[in-house]
Amino acid sequence: METKEQKGKGKKLKIFIAVAAVLVIAGGIYFVNSANFESTDNAQLDTDIVPIKSSVSGYVKSINFKDNAEVKKGDVLFTIDDTDLKTNVAQAEAALENAKANLISVRSSAKATTQNANAAVLSTLSTEQTISVAQARLTKAQNDFKRTKNMFNAKAATQSEYDAAKADLDVAQAQYESSVSQNRSSSAQSLGVKSQAEAQDAMISLAQAIVKQREAELILAKTQLEHAVIKAPCNGIVSRRSVEIGQYISIGQPLCSTIDNSSLWIAANFKETQVSKIKPGQVVDIKIDAYPALKIKGKVESYIGATGAKFSLLPPDNSTGNFVKIVQRVPVKISIDELTHEEMKILFPGLSAYVSVKVK
Repeated sequence: METKEQKGKGKKLKIFIAVAAVLVIAGGIYFVNSANFESTDNAQLDTDIVPIKSSVSGYVKSINFKDNAEVKKGDVLFTIDDTDLKTNVAQAEAALENAKANLISVRSSAKATTQNANAAVLSTLSTEQTISVAQARLTKAQNDFKRTKNMFNAKAATQSEYDAAKADLDVAQAQYESSVSQNRSSSAQSLGVKSQAEAQDAMISLAQAIVKQREAELILAKTQLEHAVIKAPCNGIVSRRSVEIGQYISIGQPLCSTIDNSSLWIAANFKETQVSKIKPGQVVDIKIDAYPALKIKGKVESYIGATGAKFSLLPPDNSTGNFVKIVQRVPVKISIDELTHEEMKILFPGLSAYVSVKVK
């Protein structure tokens, strides 16, 4: 029969065995998990935060949202007084119409100048033909005068015949010289008219360039008018409004920020000793510290490309001589599987998370 002391020792042994079994099982689970998973609690939710800035100057006419309100892409957030912008559009339209009218006028003038140049060319050709005729007459008159002079010297022609031949030669010479002078004048006029036509062609190019400039100015004026209505660039929450109705704002002035909570991801910082097992596409279990009961799945998307220290304002310089080896952290982007609308409403960028990557 067992004594009380033996019973006490037996009970202690059973407790010891049970505790040892629990420790062995826990150790086995930890070993399996450590072999199949890489995890870190150095992680947080992240998303795109889009700053809303003004593209035009003017007075704020209306604000169509409340701080921290949910908005849809394309919702009107602000309207800016557009009186001056509409005036700019009207002026740009008038300037464009004026430029188009000027182009039509220049084209008409160029057409008339081109016709004059063509007429001058024809006139020059006509005077060249006149020179040919006058040249033929002069040659005939020279030959007739030469024969008449020889006959007159041989007493075979009268004085009146000689005088008539001499007069015909003088007339032919004068006609030839007149046709040459007329041709020179016509050629010079033709060159002048042709230069005017070329100048008119250049004026057409200039007028066309002015039309394009006025068209660009009109597009710019219309674009600025459209920018007087500021819309949400994405679905999300609009916050941090910094202007009031009636306030004058300048180009580039921050107005508010839109938090795109429809495209959340996890920014996890793993130790450099862990990254050799982590590959894009691996499944990730995600737990949010603020909502322990919320279970989220995700996938490894990409590495940031450098350790976090390299992106700091003052990166460490290990060549200074005071070197202490520190395990570096490598940022990894983890995409989150599709969330419900209710989950998106309660999840915010910056919330701490715990991630576990299944590497095997």
